[in-house]
Amino acid sequence: MSGQVIWRMVVGAKYPRCYREQLFRTGPGAIAPVLIVALCASAIFTIQTARELTRFGAVSVIGGAFGLAFCRELNPILVACILAGQVGSAFAAELGAMRVSEQIDALVMLQTNPIDFLVIPRVLACCVMLPILTICSLSLGLVGGMIAAGQFYQVAPPVFWEAIAQTLTLEDLGLMLLKSGLFGWVVALIGCTWGLTAQGGAKQVGEAATQAVVNTWLTIFVLDVAIAAGSANLPWTLG
Repeated sequence: MSGQVIWRMVVGAKYPRCYREQLFRTGPGAIAPVLIVALCASAIFTIQTARELTRFGAVSVIGGAFGLAFCRELNPILVACILAGQVGSAFAAELGAMRVSEQIDALVMLQTNPIDFLVIPRVLACCVMLPILTICSLSLGLVGGMIAAGQFYQVAPPVFWEAIAQTLTLEDLGLMLLKSGLFGWVVALIGCTWGLTAQGGAKQVGEAATQAVVNTWLTIFVLDVAIAAGSANLPWTLG
């Protein structure tokens, strides 16, 4: 469906009100779980990382090691998985219910393209909101890591932040945002695809929502491996 969505973005009808509605549905509703998970995950990751680094007397690099791993890898995946469970499943269930109740057929009868009206607003909303949520998650995650490092291993906040400043680059942040945008595309597209292809009744709609989440998670992890392999030998990832 990716090709159809891209093509309809260019030539299809535009529905600004639908775009705004999906933006508000996608972002604010997910920010609380995203921030809670970011805070907990960053604390856990820092505690485990710092424990190993302190054995080698490398306390000063705790912030850099945590910040680099959290920014490049852990943070985008966590946010994408949360949105897959909350937003992607909702897309699949909503569009699946519309499919089995013939509401989508009614849209076609009214000469309204379902991709223009239903899919594209959701795809764009996820592609916009997931990077924004990822930035929010990163901000709180770094604070959580600082608190954990200070409480458990007596790492002073200035030392923690200095290590992050010396390690993280704008390219790392750009890679994080690129991943987030791609993951947003995957979350929305797979959710909408399973919803639009649902057949039968309520049971099949529920199964479509479940399959949407599972397939989204699998795709996100495979895509992340591909991105990591592709960027492994770039100069700014070796420093």
